[in-house]
Amino acid sequence: MNLLVERKDGIGRITLNRPEVRNAFDEALIAALANAFAELDADTSVRAVVLAGNGPAFCAGADLNWMKRMAGYGHEENVRDARALADMLAALERMAKPTIARVHGPAFAGGTGLVAACDIAVGTPEAKFSFSEAKLGLSPATISPYVMRAIGPRAASRYFLTAEVFGVEEALRIGLLSALVQAAELDAFIGQLLDHLLAGGAAAHARIKELVRDVAGRPIDDKLKAETARRIAEIRASPEGKEGIASFLEKRKPSWKR
Repeated sequence: MNLLVERKDGIGRITLNRPEVRNAFDEALIAALANAFAELDADTSVRAVVLAGNGPAFCAGADLNWMKRMAGYGHEENVRDARALADMLAALERMAKPTIARVHGPAFAGGTGLVAACDIAVGTPEAKFSFSEAKLGLSPATISPYVMRAIGPRAASRYFLTAEVFGVEEALRIGLLSALVQAAELDAFIGQLLDHLLAGGAAAHARIKELVRDVAGRPIDDKLKAETARRIAEIRASPEGKEGIASFLEKRKPSWKR
């Protein structure tokens, strides 16, 4: 199987499973990822999702055989193929529940798109990154919305144009990674993050993700102030909001926390 999906204790784990090609994308893996994101997002027992890879790499980008096939495609076939990748990344970014990228090794080209489309990305010293498309005469167009949101246009200009390989400390500095930990501590650190996530409300997480998408980059004007006031009023009046406030005042766990 090119993809492994597990559900346990409120956590969905998706693992790229093509270690022989460093978990590189092809059309089958893209379709499998899109299906997995949709299924886990619809599963109310899953509260958070971890995306990982088997073998030495997280994801090396496009599979060489897939690229050979694409070279023979006409315009319409290329658009259809590229749209499948774009839709898969959008499905990951638009999941209502929190997502964590477990980056234990290199993430190149489209693999960096997976990292950037997750809410949180944790890497080890063995991870390396490259937007390598320019050296193939290509552009990182499909992954650019997620990468530029993570690292900003200035860093994107440098690394998109140079296609140079950079390490975890630089990835952390520019915002592609959220945290850097030693390999031996990776799963324990992610476990701590998951404990924090499981303590939050599922509806709150979905609304917070919408909030980050909708507020980022906007001017703080009367329209934004009114919108944010409306959002907090709505969630306070929601069943989850009422339960959360009541549990705090009554010094007990909320209903969603085990």
